[in-house]
Amino acid sequence: MGFFADFKASLMKGDVLSLATAVVIGGAFGKIVSSAVDDLIMPIVGLITGGVDFTTKFISLNGESYATLDAAKEAGAAVITYGNFIQAVINFVIISFFIFIVLRAAEKAKKKEEAAPAAPAGPTQEELLIQIRDLLKNK
Repeated sequence: MGFFADFKASLMKGDVLSLATAVVIGGAFGKIVSSAVDDLIMPIVGLITGGVDFTTKFISLNGESYATLDAAKEAGAAVITYGNFIQAVINFVIISFFIFIVLRAAEKAKKKEEAAPAAPAGPTQEELLIQIRDLLKNK
């Protein structure tokens, strides 16, 4: 086989198509989670923290004081933006909790499907053979 034939065969395998589907759905789910965090949960966190914007918190390493992070960056000062780290941690915890809730709901739905009673089983092969044997004996 040629290079392109091998490439085509590789792409047509079920695993690659399943992976591609998972990536697309994962991207869409990521947008939903980001929207839930940014539009629903972070305003509540902002209310709890008194409207503090953590992304503007920083420490200037040159010893000078700056009014804003933008002013420090314009002056070329080296800064530690610890607020961005705090914001990232808060986002991670919230996103993790949100995904946990979604996965927990999916697991509960899966368990309900599994808990549905199975159709009554018919006689086993051995029971059928015994019935046939008995019928043949009676003839």
